[in-house]
Amino acid sequence: MKVGIVVPFSWSFVGGVNEHAELQAEALERLGIETRTIIGNDPPGTFTRALHPRHGRHDDPPEGVIPVGRSVIVPANGSLPNIVLTPQLPGRIRRVLARERFDVLHLHEPMTPGICVSALAAARCPVVATWHAAGELNWLRGGVPIWGFLMNRIDYRIAVSEQARLSATRWLPGEYDVIPNGALVPPAAEPAGREHTVIFIGRHDPRKGLHVLLEAWPEIHRRTGARLRVVGADPLAVRLLLTRHRIAEAGIDVLGFLTQEELTAELLRAKVLAAPAIGMESFGMVLTRAFACAVPVVSSDIAGYRDVMTDETGVLVPPGELGPLAEAVVRLLEDEPRRQRLGAAARTIVIERYSWDVIAGSLAEVYALVVERPGRSAVTA
Repeated sequence: MKVGIVVPFSWSFVGGVNEHAELQAEALERLGIETRTIIGNDPPGTFTRALHPRHGRHDDPPEGVIPVGRSVIVPANGSLPNIVLTPQLPGRIRRVLARERFDVLHLHEPMTPGICVSALAAARCPVVATWHAAGELNWLRGGVPIWGFLMNRIDYRIAVSEQARLSATRWLPGEYDVIPNGALVPPAAEPAGREHTVIFIGRHDPRKGLHVLLEAWPEIHRRTGARLRVVGADPLAVRLLLTRHRIAEAGIDVLGFLTQEELTAELLRAKVLAAPAIGMESFGMVLTRAFACAVPVVSSDIAGYRDVMTDETGVLVPPGELGPLAEAVVRLLEDEPRRQRLGAAARTIVIERYSWDVIAGSLAEVYALVVERPGRSAVTA
């Protein structure tokens, strides 16, 4: 079987959906399913720097990734996604589908304009679609009347969480199967013997709550002496945030973008993950990533995160409140037996529920189901 994974964003800028698609492709390949990923790309140069002030990866995409155009920043849903809106896109998509002859197309955020809408319009094979986003999704108010009819081309709908399902059905009623995001699980992870560090993983979008953690950090650092490792956020944006809030950089290391291997190494050294997002999170991908490395989590008590967190994996705190966040992190750092116990339990839970091998098996069953259904041919022409 050959599956085309379609992502409406740019490979150059890492985010939750992009990471999901990359790990999905790797897991499906391990099952013997051939994949290609259709996605945007912003190569290095003056034009890219002008369009994208964010820190990104601008080398050549790996084998199996088919870039189809540059992206632009389009504010949506409390974030700044990089969406491909190149006018030549429909023709490029048609040519890619004709050449690759996929048995199944798997679209992520299928109603996002550009790549996904073009792929839906051109598809002549079964289509599986996954919804990731949570929140009001008000941009669909204008999109559904124009290209919402393409929903009829989707053979199987997936949401990564109950929160994502509720958000999607507000605009696109119907049946959705909840299949969660998978987590990258290293072969071994011991909760003991860690460096005295707390890690944050995420972009500098306001909804990720980095500003909340930075404001709480002086108190945490004063009481524990721990260091904060900030991963994923643009270093310049983090330093501007520190300056704006008059926060000293003492005990803070801003690492920027890390590869999957580098991120795993950071997590295997860390004692605690802090996830202070203030809302609009459909699923705790950074939480399960930490669980897999035996790292307990202090996270905001918000929909999406709440569905992933348990009393065995960490501590929930009110979103946006500095005092409870600081106190929870300090208490976890000060109670090493409890911290190790939570870390070990978190790893067990993620292996049982969120391992990519488990998720890929569920997806393979879905693909087999839609290919076997009567209807459209399993070859894109």
